[in-house]
Amino acid sequence: IVLPGLFILALSFMSSTFGRPSAWVGLANYARVLADPQFWRSLGNTIVIVLVVVHVELVLGLGMALLFASGLPFQRLLLAIVIAPYAVSEVSAAIVWRYLFDPDVGPVSSGLRALGLPALEWSVDPWHGLAIISLLSVWLHLPFTFLVLYAARLGIPKEFYEAARVDGAGRWRLFRSITWPMLIPAILVAMLFRYIIVFRLFSEVWLMTQGGPARTTEVLAVYLYLEAFRFNAFGVASATGWIMLVISLTLGAGYVLLLRREVAADAR
Repeated sequence: IVLPGLFILALSFMSSTFGRPSAWVGLANYARVLADPQFWRSLGNTIVIVLVVVHVELVLGLGMALLFASGLPFQRLLLAIVIAPYAVSEVSAAIVWRYLFDPDVGPVSSGLRALGLPALEWSVDPWHGLAIISLLSVWLHLPFTFLVLYAARLGIPKEFYEAARVDGAGRWRLFRSITWPMLIPAILVAMLFRYIIVFRLFSEVWLMTQGGPARTTEVLAVYLYLEAFRFNAFGVASATGWIMLVISLTLGAGYVLLLRREVAADAR
């Protein structure tokens, strides 16, 4: 990890492409990236997808964790069904979703039209494209968020709830006073991992839209890929990678600080 990272850092200060010797250009690659409107569009798309995916996963994962913890019939079977998408490869999932949501012959699109609703024109409408990418990412990775929160919920001692019920607490009071405060560290851990992973999202975008139409659904990882392997601008791609790393570390540091505060508060 260290040696390739240092090599990419050095490459980010050079002009490098096929058939030409590398030349030192200082911060020119970073200036070029930050002055590129397509970079900012990709960053905006990335932020939209991150916010949608992480928070939708959090709401669904928390709801499912509380539902499973309350006791369900056929719980082992339902647990296997919920976790199943995590075992599906991203390539297979994208192929299936492209068929299901095909605007012309896809079963989901046909069902939406039968209900009088418009189909997702994800191949031509950038917002529809971002929506289908977000839905696919949520479907693939919701099991991770669910398992983290479900394990944390099972770790809350039952005695806390029994004592609160004796004092006359209802369901909402139990959730607000016991469940939510004790789940916050697990929520922060789940959100931290998902923020960092979704921020470098590539497979879902590349397999579904390849950043199209006209690069309107491009995200930062796709922008980096195109700069490196389509435009052969290795220095610019390296600078993009380090910019992404700095943003991820900054984001992660904020969540780690929040997590440490929550742990310290629980310890007191």
